[in-house]
Formats: sequence, structure tokens, C-alpha cells
Amino acid sequence: MKGHLKAAVRAGWCAAVVALAVQSGVARAEVAAADPIDASMRTCLARGDMSSTVGQVQCMETARAAWQSASDLAYQQLLAKVKASQRRGWERSQRSWKAWRDAEAPMLRAVFQTTSGTMYVLFEADMQLQPVRDRALTLRAAASEADGGGGNKPAPRPRACSRDADCAHANRDLNRYYQRLRREMPSRERPKLVRAQRAWLGFRNVTMPLVDARGRIDIIGARVATLKRLSETVGND
Repeated sequence: MKGHLKAAVRAGWCAAVVALAVQSGVARAEVAAADPIDASMRTCLARGDMSSTVGQVQCMETARAAWQSASDLAYQQLLAKVKASQRRGWERSQRSWKAWRDAEAPMLRAVFQTTSGTMYVLFEADMQLQPVRDRALTLRAAASEADGGGGNKPAPRPRACSRDADCAHANRDLNRYYQRLRREMPSRERPKLVRAQRAWLGFRNVTMPLVDARGRIDIIGARVATLKRLSETVGND
């Protein structure tokens, strides 16, 4: 009976991780729903010999490393295809993305240190994975667009966020979940959240001129999802 229960829990977790992978990054993630990296992770998560927490985390760490390699490759392909003015923009975006990830890691650790239970170990591993996957998909899409010549001209400038209903709504959610997480975090850890959010805003600000309106919503939407999930996680045991 215990074996059947364990298998059911493992199957449920596998389904949840795959669903999060498909949902994360909103539009572009749908394109890669059948990506070999995701398929390999799904197979790994379902293996009986990887059913422990350590094994499940290892599956996600392997997928994260694969997505990082895919991101690095797509970035180099993109730089090789675009003109100098666009190349400088993507270089600034990449530096800002790395700075944000460096600032994000201690904030995530601070949140998950307030939790207990193996489920949250898995959640933390997944939240380390998804932004790398999202970035790889963004760079792949930009490189693919550049193949058709689109990467050699600026992205169409979308309307100001305050005049775009979807963008304005996303920004309201962004602020709401940020403030909720800030209230729930231990006071001594709040500076880590402030630094992480400031770094993300820097990434957002230099990346938005490179993408269209849909890409802008993808960037904000992914951050809203992260902050919402963290605000619902902090302090759980």
C-alpha cells in the first residue's frame, strides 16, 4: 500500500513540475512544451530510482544545466545575426539578467528557509530552473526572428504600459504580490527581496525595448507568477 501511495505522490509531483514548466514564461513556453529537455526531465522524474527528494532535485538540476547550455547557445547565435545596435542592447540585457539571477538566489534561500518539508525543497529547485528555461526560450525566439531579418531592426514600440490594459493589470499584480511577500518575509531578510526586485527591474527596463508587446507581458507575467508563488510559500511548514 505504501509503495502505491509513494508512486501516486511521485506521479502527482511529476505532473505538477511539467505543468509549471509549460505555464512558466507564458507564451513562449508553449512553443517548447515538447522540447527534448522537458521530455528528458519528465522521464527522469518518473523513474523509480530517482523518486527520492535528492533524485528529484537532481533531475531538475540536470534540466537546468541543459537549459543554461541552450540559453548560452541561443545567445551566441543571436549576437551573430543582429546588427551592432541591437547586439549592444542584447548584451546589456544579458548582463542585467545575470545580475538579477545573482541577486535572486539569496532571496529564494531566505524564503525557503522559512519552510519545512521535502515538498519545498522541490519547489525551490523548480524556481531555480524556470527562469533559466524562460531565458533560453526568449533568446531562441529572438534568434529565430533574426533569421528572417527581424533582429536587425528595433522591436515595434508598444504602447505605454499605463495605456495598455494587459500591461497595466500585470503591473498592478506585480506590485500587489511584491508588497505581500515583503510583509510576510522576516524583517531581517527583506533587504534581500529589495535587492532582488531592484535587479529584476533593471533587467526588465533594458530588455523591454528589445521585445514586442507580447514579450513585455511575458517578462512581467513570469515575475508576477514568481512573487505570487513565493508570497504563498513563505512561512509554510
